[in-house]
Amino acid sequence: MITIGLFGTCGNSKWRDPFMKMYESKGIKYFNPVKGNWQAEDAQIEADHLANDDIILFPVTDETYGMGSLGEVGFSILQAIKLDASREVIVMIDQNVNIDENQMTSPELISHQELKRESIKMRALINAHLNKIKYHNVYLVNSLDNMLGASLILYTALNLKRNIITI
Repeated sequence: MITIGLFGTCGNSKWRDPFMKMYESKGIKYFNPVKGNWQAEDAQIEADHLANDDIILFPVTDETYGMGSLGEVGFSILQAIKLDASREVIVMIDQNVNIDENQMTSPELISHQELKRESIKMRALINAHLNKIKYHNVYLVNSLDNMLGASLILYTALNLKRNIITI
């Protein structure tokens, strides 16, 4: 059964909610790495899904600085392609950071403006590099709506392809 991995921005982000609702309505299997009580052993489960899910979604939204996610994007794409070139990877990186510094709950070692500036720079660099990638199974989209639409199209295409192979 085809599985879609919902990677990318975590924390309190709600970007996954409409995706999961749509997938559930269509009977599509997905993996959500966000859990209320994440344990160290969950890292292995996530790694297994990143290595094996048929479609990998990797958005970096504007609601986070995304330093961890931005660092993971390249590694994740390389791993997905290297392990199985028939897998599909969809990446969406918001070009801006939309964090209200007044909502920050802990003192930062560097200022909000410095973090924001560095995050925006990293987003631009990663997008520029991703736009140069010429892999047939890596897609760069510009919105979560486009990501959802692309994931549904790829899911349908993979199902059709698997049906052809089994004939």
